[in-house]
Amino acid sequence: GMVSNWTKIPPPLFHKVVIVLIDALRDDFVFGSKGKQFMPYTTQVVEKGTSYSFVAEAKPPTVTMPRIKALMTGSIPGFIDVVVNLNSPALLDDNLIWQAKTAGKRIIFYGDDTWVKLFPKHFVEYDGTTSFFVSDFTEVDDNVTRHLDRALKREDWDLLILHYLGLDHIGHMTGPNSPLVGPKLREMDNILKKIHISLLSKEETSLPNLLVVCGDHGMSETGSHGGSSEGEVHTPLLFISSAFEKRSVFFPPLFFLQQTDLASTLAVGLGLPISRNSVGTLILPVIRGKTMREQLRFVHLNGFQLSRLLQENTPAYEKDPGYEHFKIAEKSHGNWIKLYLEGNNSEILLNLGKKVLKQYLEALKTLSSSLSKQVAQYDMYSMMVGTVIIMEVLLLLLLSVPKALSKRAEFEVPLSPPLFSLLFYLMCLMLCAVHVIVCTSAESLCYFCSMSWLTAVGVMMLISALMCGVLSASAKIFENSRRPLKNSVVSSSSWSEIDMLILAGTIGHVLSLGASSFIEEEHQTWYFLINTLCLVLCQELCRSNFLVKECDPQHIANVKQNFDSIEETAECKNIDIPAADSSKLGKATSSSEFIKGSEKWISLATPWIILICCRLLRSLNQTGVQWAHRPDFGHWLTSSEHKPELSFLAAVSLLMIFFLVRRRCSLVSKIAMALGLLGVYSYRAAVGNVVFPWQHGGKDISKGITEARFVYVFVLGIVFTGTKDLLKSQVISADSSTKSTGLWEVYSGLVLLAALLFRPHNLPVLVFCLLIQTMMTKYIWRPLKFDAAQITIMHYWFGQAFFYFQGNSNGIATVDVSAGFVGLESYVEIPAIFLTAFATYAGPFLWAIHLLCYLSSEVSR
Repeated sequence: GMVSNWTKIPPPLFHKVVIVLIDALRDDFVFGSKGKQFMPYTTQVVEKGTSYSFVAEAKPPTVTMPRIKALMTGSIPGFIDVVVNLNSPALLDDNLIWQAKTAGKRIIFYGDDTWVKLFPKHFVEYDGTTSFFVSDFTEVDDNVTRHLDRALKREDWDLLILHYLGLDHIGHMTGPNSPLVGPKLREMDNILKKIHISLLSKEETSLPNLLVVCGDHGMSETGSHGGSSEGEVHTPLLFISSAFEKRSVFFPPLFFLQQTDLASTLAVGLGLPISRNSVGTLILPVIRGKTMREQLRFVHLNGFQLSRLLQENTPAYEKDPGYEHFKIAEKSHGNWIKLYLEGNNSEILLNLGKKVLKQYLEALKTLSSSLSKQVAQYDMYSMMVGTVIIMEVLLLLLLSVPKALSKRAEFEVPLSPPLFSLLFYLMCLMLCAVHVIVCTSAESLCYFCSMSWLTAVGVMMLISALMCGVLSASAKIFENSRRPLKNSVVSSSSWSEIDMLILAGTIGHVLSLGASSFIEEEHQTWYFLINTLCLVLCQELCRSNFLVKECDPQHIANVKQNFDSIEETAECKNIDIPAADSSKLGKATSSSEFIKGSEKWISLATPWIILICCRLLRSLNQTGVQWAHRPDFGHWLTSSEHKPELSFLAAVSLLMIFFLVRRRCSLVSKIAMALGLLGVYSYRAAVGNVVFPWQHGGKDISKGITEARFVYVFVLGIVFTGTKDLLKSQVISADSSTKSTGLWEVYSGLVLLAALLFRPHNLPVLVFCLLIQTMMTKYIWRPLKFDAAQITIMHYWFGQAFFYFQGNSNGIATVDVSAGFVGLESYVEIPAIFLTAFATYAGPFLWAIHLLCYLSSEVSR
C-alpha cells in the first residue's frame, strides 16, 4: 500500500496456547528409552505427528526461578537469582506474560507458586503449589490436574500455563534412575494426551491451537540440579499443532537451540511484541508454514529488536558483525519487497527470498551471541569497595596473629591512633571526593551510589580507620623488630616436617583457588593433602618408636611416659579407653608389656588404615565436574536391584556408629542413641530406601514422618543432656571431666542427626569419620603430643576432605535438598534451611565439634 505498516504488530498465528512445563524434564526422558517405554503417546506425536521437537539448552544456574525468567523474558538471568529463588520477588523486566495481559489476553495458571510471585495480578485465575516440599510426589501434581478438565471445557482463556513439580521432587529424593520416575512420566503422558485431544476437538476457528511442552532444567545423575552438566542443561522442547505438516519419516531432534528462543517465538505466535531485553532468536520451523513475505517480516522484527538492544548496551554497535549482517539483510529484504510489489512471482523471487531469510538467520545468530556475552555486567565500583574492606580486615588479622597465638593470647586492634590522626581525615576527604566523582559520572545504576550519603560516608570512614589501623599495627611490629632482645640466648625452635607440610599445604590450597579448574576439582587438592599428611605422620611414628632408640634414650622414656599417661587419663576420665576393673589392674607385668607392644604396632598401622579408609571413601561418591558422571559405588548401591546390599551396609554402618560413639556416653544417652539409630533404619525403610529382613514383596512407601520425629526426640534428648553437663561444669563445679562428657554427648547427638539426614549409601562416610577420629586421638595425637595449632589444622583438613567424601562439590547441584524435609509434613522455611545446611556441611562441622571435645579433654597440657 501507500503507507508502510512495518511498525504494526503482525496478527497472531495461534488461537489458544497451552504451555506444559514439567520441572526437571531431561531430554532423554522424552527422546530416550524412558520416553518410548513410559510416554508412548508423546513419542508417537513426536515421531509421526504434526509437531516439531528440539533440545533446548538452559544456561546455568539451572534452578527454577531463573529458568522461568529466561523462558518468559528471553534474557539470561545471573547467579544472584539462585539466592532470590528462595523467595522470588515480582518480575519487573519486560516479559511475555505482561505483554499478553496488556494486549488483553486472558491467562490461567496452575502449578509452582514461583509464577504467582513473579507475575502477581497477571492471571485471571490461578492456583499455586509449594515448590520446596520435595518429599511430596503426588499431591503437588494432583492439585494442578484437578483443574484441568474444567479449564479445557471453558472458552474464556487465551493462554493456559501448567507447571508440574512431581518429577523434580522424585529426582531430589531418589534420583533419575528411581522406579518412581516411570509412573510419573506415564502420568505426564496421559495429561499431554488429554490436552492435545481437547485442543484438536476445539479447532473451529480459522486459527489453529498450539501445545508447548518443555522443562525448565534437567537433573544430574544424583537427581539434583543447579550446575552445568549435560543432564542438567539439556531439556526437551516440543511444539504440537495442526498448523504443522505431518511427517512420514522421523529424525531425532539433533537441532539444539537456546531456551531463551522460546520467548520471541511465542511472542510472534500470540501476536505480541518481542520482550525488550530478549536475546533469543525466532525458531524458524514454527513459522515455516507461512508465506515468504510473512516469514521475512517475522525475522526482521526479531532482528530489529536485537539490534536496538545492542545499540542500548554497546557504544560501538555499528562495528559489531551481527549489526553489519543485519543491515545487509535489511537492504536485501528491501530489494525483495520491490520485486514482490512489482508482481514478480517467478522462481527467482522464491530463491532470493530464501537467500534473504538465510542472511537474516545468520545476523540473528551473531546478534544473539554478542548480546549473550554482554549479559554479565558487573557493578565494579561496589565490588571494589567491598574488596578493599575485606583486604584491610585480612591484613589487620594477619598482623595480629602472632600476638594472639603467643602465651598471653592478646588480640590488639589499634583503634585510638587512627581517629586522632591527620591521615584518617585526609583519607576520608579523598575517598568522599572519589565517591562523588564516580556516582555523578556513572552511566549504569550502581548499588553503592544508590545508598544514602550518611551510609556512604560511614563506609568511607570505616575504610580510612582500617587503613590507619593496618599502618599503625605494621609500624608497631617494625619498631619491635628493631628493638634489641633482652635475653642474649635465643631458644631456637626447629620446624618439623609436619609444620612444613601444614604451612605449605595451607598456602598451596589458598593459591590454588586462583584457578577455576582447581575450584571445580578442589576435592583432589584435599585428598592429596590428607594422603600426604598420613605419610608424614607415619614417618613421625616410626621415628618416635624406632630411630630415636639408638641415639636418644631420654626420648624413649618420654614416649613410654606419653603412652602410660594416655592410659591413665583415659581410665580416670572415661574418654577413650573403657574403664578397667580393679581385678584387671592386678594382672601380670608381662601382659601389660604385651598390650604396650601391641599398641605400638597399632599406632604404626594407624596412618595406613586411614589411607585405606580414605581410598574406599573416594570410590563411594564421584564429585567435581570432570569425572562426576563416572559410575561409582554409591550409584551401584542406590540402584533398585541392589536394595538388599544397601540395607545390609546401612545396618552394619548404624551398628558401628553406635559402638564408636557409646564409649564416652552416659547410660541414658547410650539407650537413646541405640533407639535413635533403630529409628533411622525404620525411617529409611518407611521411605523405601532399605528393607527389613522379614519384608517380602512391595511395601507402601510413606514419607516416614513418624519415624523421623521419633529420632528427633532422641537427638534433642542427647543434646539436652550434654548441654546440662556443660552448664553444670561451668556454673556449679569447674570439673573438666564433666565438661568433656557434656561436649561428647552434644557431639554424639549431632552424629545421630547426621545419620538420619544422610542418604543410606553415605552412612559409611559417618562410620569412617568416627573411626579416623578415634584412631588419631588414641594412637597419633596423644602419643606424639602435637600442639593445639597442629591439631586444629589437621581437623580442618580432614573436615574439608569429608565435605567432598559426602559427594559434595563447589557446584550447587550437589546440595541434597531432600535432607531439609525429613520429618516435615509441609514446607517450613527455617527448619528446612537448617537441616539442608547441616546435612551439606556435616563433615566439616563434626570435625570442628570433635576438635572442641579433644582440646577440652587435654586439660593437663
